[in-house]
Amino acid sequence: MTGLYGGVFDPPHNGHLALARAALEQFDLQQLLVLVVVEPGHKHAELPFERRFELARLAFSDLPNTQVHPEGHGYTVDALRAHERREKRFADTIFFVGADEFADFLSWKEPNAVLELTRLGVATRPGYPREKLESVLTSIEHPERVEIFEIPAVPASSQEIRARIRRGESVAEVVPEAVLREIEDAGLYR
Repeated sequence: MTGLYGGVFDPPHNGHLALARAALEQFDLQQLLVLVVVEPGHKHAELPFERRFELARLAFSDLPNTQVHPEGHGYTVDALRAHERREKRFADTIFFVGADEFADFLSWKEPNAVLELTRLGVATRPGYPREKLESVLTSIEHPERVEIFEIPAVPASSQEIRARIRRGESVAEVVPEAVLREIEDAGLYR
């Protein structure tokens, strides 16, 4: 089984790592491909792709069976279609997202087509309101292709991390050490 975990990673943080670790363990993945989106279709990226890719490479470097790749498609459905055409080995895949992202799943480009191409692994944290997910599950064509799993609570969001850096506050407890060093050394997000 191959796991796909796509995102902007602007910057990658400990919540991203918690999801990746739990996915590797709970789904017994042979490999996890972290896909850094070159030009996101749904949100603005503050850093250029090359910087975000390097930060992601640093963040995920210690995870076993994990590789970081660029993703040239701005929307998940387009990326999945391209992967399916290129490599039939992706027939048994699961695409991972956080619960907050899944709560907005109906606004994605062709959400039902995403579920025809792959299963979704939705990571929730303790205390996350299940009703936010239930409303999405009742509105999609293939709710049986969604697997919800729990990860440890990690209070981190890329948006808040960027804001904290701009205010001169420490983010040492919410980003991997190698990512923190690169952010500080290069003066990123200031």
